[in-house]
Amino acid sequence: MTSIDTEHFRDALLEERRKVEHALATLREEHPGSLDDEVEEIGATSDNHLAETATATLGREIDYTLGDNAEQVISEIDAALKRIENGTYGTCTNCGCEIPQARLEANPWASLCIDCKRRAEGG
Repeated sequence: MTSIDTEHFRDALLEERRKVEHALATLREEHPGSLDDEVEEIGATSDNHLAETATATLGREIDYTLGDNAEQVISEIDAALKRIENGTYGTCTNCGCEIPQARLEANPWASLCIDCKRRAEGG
């Protein structure tokens, strides 16, 4: 197995985690409260509330999806940091083969080699 510069990847993972956390915080700041609160506000102030309600609902669904994705990425980053701590970073969690450096550069929280990832995605 080639030597992996785990400090480089730890720094990259921590930086990416900060970016994702910032994006998630910004998303939550821009859309405080619940969808019900927003819909109630639209209904009270707008003659065209059905279209605006639909727009608000779509916007919130997109926000929820982005938020869920961000939380998933944070979880994957945390798992990668734990693999660095326990000395298994860069090793496929499925087959035990080395994950190529280029894959880790592109996706530092990758836990699967490309072959196992393709199999997991059904491809």
